[in-house]
Amino acid sequence: MKVIIDTNGLMAQGQFGVDVFDELGRLGYDECVLPSAVVDELKALENKVRGADRVALAVAKSLARRCQVVEAPGEADGAIVELAKKLHAPVFTNDSELRKRLKNEGIKTIYMRSKHKLESDHM
Repeated sequence: MKVIIDTNGLMAQGQFGVDVFDELGRLGYDECVLPSAVVDELKALENKVRGADRVALAVAKSLARRCQVVEAPGEADGAIVELAKKLHAPVFTNDSELRKRLKNEGIKTIYMRSKHKLESDHM
């Protein structure tokens, strides 16, 4: 099954050590999709992050290469919501505002339950 991944979802592996793809696989997701706006956001972060976040960004960019990139212009959150509706796919994000927005649209979310475990809401 497909899952859309937000920028902070990709960075979770470098920040917390959670194996993002193993955990998504455990939940039944074997195909990840990135809106092009998320790829753009990763590029924009290159000159903004320092220290541990810079390492997490490098890990995120490496993980992004394992995902299918789908053209979805605009700001990342809006692109994620629209793509999730179009693909009928859940979204892995730790962004509380985006999670609320997705829930209001009836879109399932996956999030960090602990530093080493992902969980999905049951919609």
